[in-house]
Amino acid sequence: MQNPIIAPSILSADFANLQRDVEMINSSKADWFHVDIMDGVFVPNISFGFPVIKAIKKHATKLLDVHLMIVQPERYIKEFKDAGADILSVHYEACTHLHRTIYAIKENGMKAGIAINPHTPVMLLKEVIKDIDLVCLMGVNPGYGGQKFIENTYSKCADLKNMILAQNSSCLIEVDGGVNEITAQKLLHSGADVLVAGNYVFSSKDPVSTIASLNNLSAHTVNA
Repeated sequence: MQNPIIAPSILSADFANLQRDVEMINSSKADWFHVDIMDGVFVPNISFGFPVIKAIKKHATKLLDVHLMIVQPERYIKEFKDAGADILSVHYEACTHLHRTIYAIKENGMKAGIAINPHTPVMLLKEVIKDIDLVCLMGVNPGYGGQKFIENTYSKCADLKNMILAQNSSCLIEVDGGVNEITAQKLLHSGADVLVAGNYVFSSKDPVSTIASLNNLSAHTVNA
């Protein structure tokens, strides 16, 4: 089995030195940039918009995994594509016409992901699991970094993996929130493919080594 995909969350970067941190991720063992977009309505926080995404894209050499925590995300699909998104995830809870939104994302040349909050059952994705490329399981309540990991995420991850296998889907499982070396090990055993790490990476004295350590731990866990 391949090593998991490591996606540092740019929300935890130093925005006074954004280019430096983007180049750090470029040079690390990370695979993607995870970019959280918050509108202050769907979640109680505001992050950034299109100009910052374009600035990241200008210097990034890896895929931009954009996670929309906003209401009515279907309004901005083309704009996120134009800003540089390679993968676009919308929240199940924010989409009235989920299937239509998924296909609008794909029609704009991006991979389509669905994110779900900690209280949302994975079985609600049964009807679309073969249509999407990614499910983003929130390991914390969305809106802020540095929160305590919700333990029930492990069982949700395992249930989702079983659903994916049962439907012969190629969908990846991403976990966002509370990821560190300890939780990563259990998440990989539960079926996770993509690990988003924000505060854990950027609060480290040596983020490149921390990413490498997470990657190595993940590889060891998967192959064990």
